[in-house]
Amino acid sequence: MSNQGSNRRVLSGMRPTGRLHLGHYHGVLKNWLELQHSYECFFFVADWHALTTHYEAPLDLGQHVTDMVIDWLAAGVSPSAATVFVQSRVPEHAELHLLLSMITPLGWLERVPTYKDQQEQLRERDLATYGFLGYPVLQSADVLAYRAGLVPVGEDQVAHLEVTREIARRFNHLYGREPGFADKAEAAVDKMGKKMARRYRDLRKRFQEQGEEEALDVARALLEGQQNLSLADRERLFGYLEGGGKIILPEPQPMLTPTAKMPGLDGRKMSKSYNNAISLRSEPAQVDMQIRTMPTDPARVRRTDPGDPDKCPVWGLHQVYTPEETRIELAHGCRTAGIGCLDCKRPLIEGVLAELAPIQERAREYASDPGLVRSIINEGSEAAREEARETLDEVRRAMGLDYLR
Repeated sequence: MSNQGSNRRVLSGMRPTGRLHLGHYHGVLKNWLELQHSYECFFFVADWHALTTHYEAPLDLGQHVTDMVIDWLAAGVSPSAATVFVQSRVPEHAELHLLLSMITPLGWLERVPTYKDQQEQLRERDLATYGFLGYPVLQSADVLAYRAGLVPVGEDQVAHLEVTREIARRFNHLYGREPGFADKAEAAVDKMGKKMARRYRDLRKRFQEQGEEEALDVARALLEGQQNLSLADRERLFGYLEGGGKIILPEPQPMLTPTAKMPGLDGRKMSKSYNNAISLRSEPAQVDMQIRTMPTDPARVRRTDPGDPDKCPVWGLHQVYTPEETRIELAHGCRTAGIGCLDCKRPLIEGVLAELAPIQERAREYASDPGLVRSIINEGSEAAREEARETLDEVRRAMGLDYLR
């Protein structure tokens, strides 16, 4: 069972780790900048998720959240194009997390790929907590609270999203069988008008009786274009189409994003934990020094020694910042010892500083106006909460928790 009714809504978040670096910019933010103008985007700071592994040191959390939001805004994330919010400002995430935890089998959580991996990598931390074991349920609540149809992930993260899809599927199976479902679904079909209703019924029959996947896709697209259907009726018809019940929590689909190729100053993946990152707000003099002191091909002991760009950490950054024509010249100069390593690094320094300059100018503006940043967070969080409230109202009704209303 999979509802495509929300497939224009994208949800993505980041744990607050303080100021961001070029790895974040090229790996996540540049993708967000494109998505915000093509989809209905919700971008959130996952501050509760930060506590699943760093619960003993929450004092820096507030500053980390603020720094991260400033960097998002400076990079070009627009509050007028996307909803920017903080997870803990939307308590509906916590309630949905609780309710979903009631139906999530323990074995599903124990088999999540990162569960044992992170316990091994973070052996210095006590991760024998429910919060750490249950973070995939909270992650699922983050997505399902907004009925997001698409979640940007890399190929290595698709398995994590599958837990969310399984939880949504189980919830819909348990609670989507509303009384009189078929009658309500047929009444909703009639609202589409005679021509569209006939088309929908034909496609439904072809899928259910003949298994035509194409008919299923066409019927979904047909429902997408129905402006006179309520959200509840549309959800009923997605479920009715596939022979199930009402789909309350749509199964999100992975939106595969290109693997970020942003090497750090030592050639490994850029990461704060490796101490090899260039911060988005590093001063130009610091950036200059960081790149000038980067290690190069160890075979170039002297200026007159020829080198191999493929063995030099600097070359990885050139792939991101330097035009191909210039790279060809630099590679030739390196292999023939026609240029020195500092000569090779100069165009890279210029390229990095040129990219950072407008980001840093906007960051200074936002950092000098903390009231504006708080206002953006507050407004975005309230807008997100309105959406999440609608989902929770539906979830409570489905689970029989609306008896006091």
